[in-house]
Amino acid sequence: MSLKLFRHTGFHSILAPGETRVALHPGWMLLAAALWLGFACNVWLWQGLLRGESLLRPALLGAQVAAVAGLVLSLLGWRRTFKLATTLLLLAGALLAGGAWIQQLPLEAALQDGALARLLPPWASLMRWQVPAFIAVLWFLPCLWVWNAQLRRLAGPVQLRKNLLGMALSAAVLAGAHVAALRLLPA
Repeated sequence: MSLKLFRHTGFHSILAPGETRVALHPGWMLLAAALWLGFACNVWLWQGLLRGESLLRPALLGAQVAAVAGLVLSLLGWRRTFKLATTLLLLAGALLAGGAWIQQLPLEAALQDGALARLLPPWASLMRWQVPAFIAVLWFLPCLWVWNAQLRRLAGPVQLRKNLLGMALSAAVLAGAHVAALRLLPA
């Protein structure tokens, strides 16, 4: 009769750091993706930094975009949908940023009703180097991180609570940024 050692019984894995402790919490990835969409993809923020202009309006717009992205990602923050939804939002953010940069649209023109379609880059500009560069930096590199990151698996009720908390926090940030924009910015 041979002696079975502890490591051969299968119980050694409960003492080792497992997937639940080593993997990234989905909330941190959600926050990173929302901030990336709100501020890294915010062309007007970067143009204002380059020109030395006031950054209040672009920063409030970035907070609103980040809050909406956080709301959408919280809604789709389930294990099977989260990475795909993040990828699609990052692609949309990169395309809109590339179109706004190529066309040099001012922020006021972009905020008008129906201006979202004008923000998309014209098909001819896809052959210029700027739009593929925007797509590479603002979409491809973050997508590499998103798809290679190991996310912590949460139980269904815990995941639902975290998703609802994320939606509530995103809605609060969106409301706060909107109220700040209404009070601080001239009409």
